[in-house]
Formats: sequence, C-alpha cells, structure tokens
Amino acid sequence: MLRLGANPILMKNLKRRLHDGETLLGCFLNLGSPLTAEIMGRAGFDFAVIDLEHGSGAETDVLSQLQALEATDAGVIVRVESHERQRAHRVLDLGAEGIMFPRVDSAPEAAAAVAGLRYPPEGVRGVAAANRACSFGGSFREYVEAAPSTLLGVVQIESESALAAVDDIAAVDGVDVLFVGPMDLTASLGILAQFDHPRYGEALATVSAAARRHGASLGVLMARPEDFDRYHALGFRFIACGSDGTLLNAGARRTMELLAAARSRSTAGV
Repeated sequence: MLRLGANPILMKNLKRRLHDGETLLGCFLNLGSPLTAEIMGRAGFDFAVIDLEHGSGAETDVLSQLQALEATDAGVIVRVESHERQRAHRVLDLGAEGIMFPRVDSAPEAAAAVAGLRYPPEGVRGVAAANRACSFGGSFREYVEAAPSTLLGVVQIESESALAAVDDIAAVDGVDVLFVGPMDLTASLGILAQFDHPRYGEALATVSAAARRHGASLGVLMARPEDFDRYHALGFRFIACGSDGTLLNAGARRTMELLAAARSRSTAGV
C-alpha cells in the first residue's frame, strides 16, 4: 500500500527487483484504454508495457493508463516510437518507470537512447520539477536522486544488425534489459515466426551470452505461456506474454465459438 504523498515510481522498483534476480511477468497494452490497462494491472502482472510503437493509443493516452495502473502492483514501462530525446522525457515526466526503445541496432544508438533517461551531466533529459513524476514538485529532490537506480532502460534486440552488435550494446552503461522482439528478429533473419528454427535458437543464445558478460537482464515477449520454461532456462527474467488487445480478441472469439456450437446443437435437436 502506498503511503499518502508517496511517489509511486519509487515504490515498485522493477530495476532493483531484476538486479536481485527476481523473475518479473508482464504484458503489453496496445488498446490505449485506461480500463483495459486497469484490468491487466489487477490481474497481477508485475509490469505493463504501454505500446506507442504498434499500439492504437497515442502519447496523449499514456497519462490515463498510468493513473489506472497506479493502484495496482504493475510497474509501467512505455515503449516509445523512437529514441529521440523528447519521446522519452515526456512520458518519464508523466511517471513511467522506464522506457523500452525499439529498433536499436548499434551501441551508439543504445547510448543515445539511454541518455534520455538521465539528467545532465550524465544524460540529456530535460530537468523539470512541476510534473507528475515529481509529485508536481513535492518530491523533486527525492525523484532526481532515486532516478539512476530506479528508472529502467530497456533496449530491443530485433534485427540482424542488432544481433551482430549485441555485445557492444549490452556493454553500454544504462542498458538494463536486452529485450528480444521475436517477430521482428525472426523476420530480419529470414525465418518469420519460425521460433523453433535453429537460427532463432542461436540468436537467443547469443543475446543471453552478451547479457551475462555485461550484467544486463534479459527480456522477451512470448507468444504463449507454455514458452516460459524455454526462455527462463536461457536466463530471461523480464518476461511478457499477451496484451489487452490479444487477450480480449482470444476471449471473445473463444466465447463466440462455444456459443455458436451450442446454437448448432440446439438447432439440430429441434
């Protein structure tokens, strides 16, 4: 339970939990809805990723989703559209606990991305006190001092170029999580959605080895809960599965299948 006036970002510390070796389970939010965000948060996920890259929600929808998730146990990461500085610091000021950067193909790109998480002189994030992350000025000093050990930098490995540079990317200070994007990575390797293909297995092993060498955590978006053992055995500890949109779609279709089958049986019996 958050104490009155507490900064919620300082209470859920995903970064510390990963550092301590905990396995965190999460989901994606791609509908832009605070109601489905709250439903996912109340389901018990450790983290939720608000998806501004592929999701239907816009940057203006982030605030309502953050507010919806605040009273749940889920820490909130925002996947931005690019690693431009303003894309990161706008959602950080709203109260995101970390940023996921897509399409990072080199160490210089990774360094530019995570610089947006840090205030000068270490980074390039703009300094402002009267924002939601700082309790509108009420916890500015506390937030600034805690940010380096609290805000999570997640870099996606989702191309053949990124795979070739993954050791250098993992060595960049501030890259806390190497997050594999299975669909994009297999597409780049010419084996779209062939997750049992040897080349994909080799790619996972390469990313895992780089993370171990440099002390980064490993993340992935799984297609099915049944894939958990495979990724966990390779060292993945920041594991997402499903989204509000895909789960709603699957549940709605399954319910309709059952209803249609019942209707057919009833009609056949008339």
